[in-house]
Amino acid sequence: MSPLSHAGPGLGPLSARQQLVQGLKQPEVLARAGLSTWNAVLREARAANLMARLAHVIEEAGLQDSVPSPARPHLLAARRLSQHQHDAIRWECHHLEHALRDLQIPVVLLKGSAYVMGHLVASRGRLFGDIDLLVPRQCLNQVEAALRLHGWSAGAVDPYDDRYYRRWMHELPPFVHLKRGTTLDVHHNILPLTAADVPEVQELLDRSAELPDSRLRIPLREDIVIHSAVHLFHEGETIHALRDLLDLQALCTEFAEADPRFWDRLIERARRLHLVWPTYLAVRYLACMLQMQIPSPVQTQLRKDSGMGSLRLAVLDRLYRHAFLDSRTGQTGRADVLARAALYLRGHALRMPPHLLALHLARKGLFRVFKSSSRSV
Repeated sequence: MSPLSHAGPGLGPLSARQQLVQGLKQPEVLARAGLSTWNAVLREARAANLMARLAHVIEEAGLQDSVPSPARPHLLAARRLSQHQHDAIRWECHHLEHALRDLQIPVVLLKGSAYVMGHLVASRGRLFGDIDLLVPRQCLNQVEAALRLHGWSAGAVDPYDDRYYRRWMHELPPFVHLKRGTTLDVHHNILPLTAADVPEVQELLDRSAELPDSRLRIPLREDIVIHSAVHLFHEGETIHALRDLLDLQALCTEFAEADPRFWDRLIERARRLHLVWPTYLAVRYLACMLQMQIPSPVQTQLRKDSGMGSLRLAVLDRLYRHAFLDSRTGQTGRADVLARAALYLRGHALRMPPHLLALHLARKGLFRVFKSSSRSV
């Protein structure tokens, strides 16, 4: 029997997703597991976009030779893809700096590109789909013109979708470079303008830090964590939920080790940005899903400030347990399907008030029926 096949006495068998989480925490145990366990874990890692992170953990522990030989090529390919993507991000950021060099505005990298350019632990074994920038909203026309001049294009965007992005959302339609094929998301906030408690973006821009030998910037440490939490708990899509929670674990661990006052600063910053509740959910699920050691006073204070009641938290706990720990490669149970659907609807409800959401979904539904829209909701 595989050492990862059971959670412990009386706890029953682990799912493939739980085996993956255990393997990321205890690579020495996973390295000794049999082929059947590795087959399940590799499939789950690929579905969760965690293959490269698993490969990095195995390599960092010096356990490559302990892994069954059929599994090694998958890990090696993921590591090489991750390294290639990191090189590509650095090269793309060089081009972005060149394209925007004449604009006297702050240009702040977000999410994965900030992890890479900031040399953060969360970037190790991280795969990326695009580059995200944050710029002042009043400068969007200048930024868009400069990007188009240097080869980026949003392509043919449906007029309604274009208005949807520019009037209600926190970003422009995605740009794709005509030669390199790279995707760029230009943000002017970290939440849609129609959401409740939209933060004052100038707060994020003013506290960002310039990268060495570059005009590009990355957010304040606490803001990086808060934005990661906002992205995870405001989104309706949960396919990368576990990866995003592991990002938060890596970020919080690194920042807390570097700064004894990190947790206090995180609470203060979450209050100032009016984003306490996603920050609280982040520390709650880091503690209960990944067993991360977070000071009890931090959890207590954030819960108090969040205003989230016991019933609401009990419901969210059930839903997010499915999002984080249920397998994406095995047979999907009814509870898992319902949980994902509920979180999807919740994400839309957080994004827009009910009357706008109803109008938007009705319009998109009719457009799909009659004109086969080129862009999904």
